[in-house]
Amino acid sequence: MRAERLHTRSGISVEGPLLLTPRVFGDGRGFFFESWNQGTFAAALEGDGQAAPAFVQDNHSRSSAGVLRGLHYQLPPHPQGKLVRCVVGEIFDVVVDVRCGSPTFGQWVGATLSAANHQQLWVPVGFAHGFLTVSEQAEVLYKTTEFWSRDCERAIRWDDPQLAIAWPPAAVPLLSEKDAAAPLLADLSAAELLER
Repeated sequence: MRAERLHTRSGISVEGPLLLTPRVFGDGRGFFFESWNQGTFAAALEGDGQAAPAFVQDNHSRSSAGVLRGLHYQLPPHPQGKLVRCVVGEIFDVVVDVRCGSPTFGQWVGATLSAANHQQLWVPVGFAHGFLTVSEQAEVLYKTTEFWSRDCERAIRWDDPQLAIAWPPAAVPLLSEKDAAAPLLADLSAAELLER
């Protein structure tokens, strides 16, 4: 598995998120790859100076074209890291640094995850996460390091001008009521963010 750091549009390396590309073995019959291997994942994170977490939950979502989910994160005592992959279709996946005191606070990085490229995105604690479905349908699987907690869950507006996320063109993104009503990053108190 190859692990690489992501960079902002201005070329700044953001510490934490990693794009993971597995070795895929394919021939005329199809393909095979390890979608999850604790040892390989731990080695990839260790190579970036991170400790490998334990995962406690797997989630599976299905979305139609133009559905935008996020930007979500969780506060202590249940902050959540995620390992995200797309198994049907294609998404544009985004993470935003919401760690107070981080040199890249408020910066975002993104990657295209698809059933064709088999890539996964590691979203560590301290980052808000969201994605836009760019294919007709997309199914996304992700492992989490903590259980979902209604009391700890927070969101940031997907179109926050301070973040200036370069989402792929979509007519009008389809949002949940919760995501449409999410606050701007500047409107959040320090207690609604994470520590570095």
